[in-house]
Amino acid sequence: MKSHKTIQIDPVLKDISKIKKGNRLFLHYYSLNKSLTEAIQQYAKGIVLDIGCGYKPYKSLFINNQNVSTYYGCDISQTPSNTVDIICDATKIPLPDQSINTILCTQVIEHIYDHQAVLKEAYRLLTSNGMIIISAPLYWPVHGEPHDFFRFTRFGFQRILTDTGFDILKILENGGSWATAGQALIHACDFSSKRTFFFRLARFLFFRLRMVWLVNALCHWMDKKDHNPVNTMNYVVVARKSVL
Repeated sequence: MKSHKTIQIDPVLKDISKIKKGNRLFLHYYSLNKSLTEAIQQYAKGIVLDIGCGYKPYKSLFINNQNVSTYYGCDISQTPSNTVDIICDATKIPLPDQSINTILCTQVIEHIYDHQAVLKEAYRLLTSNGMIIISAPLYWPVHGEPHDFFRFTRFGFQRILTDTGFDILKILENGGSWATAGQALIHACDFSSKRTFFFRLARFLFFRLRMVWLVNALCHWMDKKDHNPVNTMNYVVVARKSVL
């Protein structure tokens, strides 16, 4: 079997303010971060648990939110910066029932084979009317091998959340067709390894002469002027724990 070039397409996000137009993942993170920021500012409250927190790139949105009293995160392993408060499996979090007001889970659920178990654990932890803010990709290359299992449509999100007992409040698409096309083009150049003159020139123009910035700027502008989310990159979903 022919081997394919491996690149870092799912980098560790440490600070959302660092994502500028020269970044290869600008088109992805611009719309994702905008939707997450909107959801956090509007719905986060009380005690917040960030499931799969990593380096806590969204921490500033919680600690500067007057409706949030406590923010901490859990993950499967500790980071070099010791940002993880609780080291655990996302399906077995050692916290009491109904002890959390808001749960954040970003770009994590696609990596967990038993994704319904994660949602059931979130449901257990949340207080009555507690909120979950969750995101996952629809478009993205395979990453984090071999722990990359799913992609989610808005209808898939609706089904798995309502089946668990959540009421959907909002589903936000992250980027339209032009943004997705631009990000896919940058990915294609990232993955390219052909040594012929044409492909070497294409990679040189993209990454040495800053055509990445041009593609980001152009596709970002086109996406605003001609927005169609049918081929979006991600979804951010806000849901409330149903009161029985």
